[in-house]
Amino acid sequence: MSISKIFARQIFDSRGNPTVEVDLWTHKGRHRASVPSGASTGAHEAVELRDEDKNAYMGKGVSKAVHNINDIISRELIKSGLKVTQQKEIDEFLIKLDGTPNKAKLGANAIVGVSMAVAIAGAAEQGLPLYQHIASLANVPPPYILPCPSLNVINGGRHAGNKLPIQELMIVPTGASSFQEAMKFATETYQTLKKVIKEKYGLDATNVGDEGGFAPSISTGEEALDLLQDAIKRAGYTDKVKIAFDAASSEFFQDGKYNLDFKSTKPDPKKLLTGKQLADLYLSYVKKYPIVMIEDPFDQDDWEAWESFTKKSTFEVTGDDLLVTNPKRIKTAVDKKACNALLLKVNQIGTITESIQAAQMAKSAGWGVMVSHRFGETENTFISDLVVGLGVGQIKTGAPARSERVAKYNNLLRIEESLITTGEKPIYAGIKGFSKGNSAPTLSKN
Repeated sequence: MSISKIFARQIFDSRGNPTVEVDLWTHKGRHRASVPSGASTGAHEAVELRDEDKNAYMGKGVSKAVHNINDIISRELIKSGLKVTQQKEIDEFLIKLDGTPNKAKLGANAIVGVSMAVAIAGAAEQGLPLYQHIASLANVPPPYILPCPSLNVINGGRHAGNKLPIQELMIVPTGASSFQEAMKFATETYQTLKKVIKEKYGLDATNVGDEGGFAPSISTGEEALDLLQDAIKRAGYTDKVKIAFDAASSEFFQDGKYNLDFKSTKPDPKKLLTGKQLADLYLSYVKKYPIVMIEDPFDQDDWEAWESFTKKSTFEVTGDDLLVTNPKRIKTAVDKKACNALLLKVNQIGTITESIQAAQMAKSAGWGVMVSHRFGETENTFISDLVVGLGVGQIKTGAPARSERVAKYNNLLRIEESLITTGEKPIYAGIKGFSKGNSAPTLSKN
């Protein structure tokens, strides 16, 4: 039950950048976790420790974080005698060992790797599936909920070389009756979208990006949304597959305005919008297209725009860069009524315990919660167990393409199958996992 050894190494994520992998040993054997990394990161996230050596890996090496695990965390955590089933105590120990408010000393990428490995070991110690162990940590009783996936199928923003300002456009199979059926709807719509894009923009436009989505040569949200709506209709899933998007607006917020032409060398002045003008543009999309969620519609510190927009919303308004999975920022957003959903990324805050606390705080406020991958991913499937364990009913982890993305969906299929096989009756969240304006998600668990 006690930890006998911890060893970390540098591996590579799905973008070919270094990241951290942690092996943790108990008498049950080795337990492994690997750490994802973001591309568009919030200014308020916990600190991802990089080497900053421009002569190696473009400055993105993680040997400092690896050193901190192997030479500091390993020694101190083993010396503490804490057991792997004591997740909260271990996470608190790691936070205290770091001693900074944003995990800048040891690195959030070091701390979260160890925290995840501890959770995996804790599940093994008790002979439980990881999702069941996480549910126990979070005090979430059965029946287990399988999440509605939001699959990123068209890329723009910092994720693509086109001029589309919106970073991710997603298909959301809300009308399915099970996770397995949801993936049927999603994959068929994805393949249909590929045909639609090929017909309109040529074969080159169907090459996929780092999250498996397409990046055709388009420049406006309307063009992208028209493509999705056409694909959904042609796939036969009108009313069963909805649309969501991540604007990632902090990426194009410049001098108090939103530059929708930020990737041009000579931006069009007509595409420089105020927060109110941008809000009106989003609302025009909602009137025309079946949109159930908008993520990061405004800059991470433009609280006034968030508050005004959420007040008018009849859909889910999700905070990512605004909240960075940080309980303090979540509380501020709850008090200000700045959004109605949390995008939960474990590596933004740095420990499993803090992630659970963030989810609980959001759910208590009547918000939706969407567990999310990062732009730079690994084959690790931790978040698919996390979303079931937390019972929050939403996940986004890329397109149904590229193995590091599909691995999460495949693990959810296995979880659903195992629950059914053992006689349990898992619930597919569908649209019930999403908040709608002032209305909380209608999932049975709060």
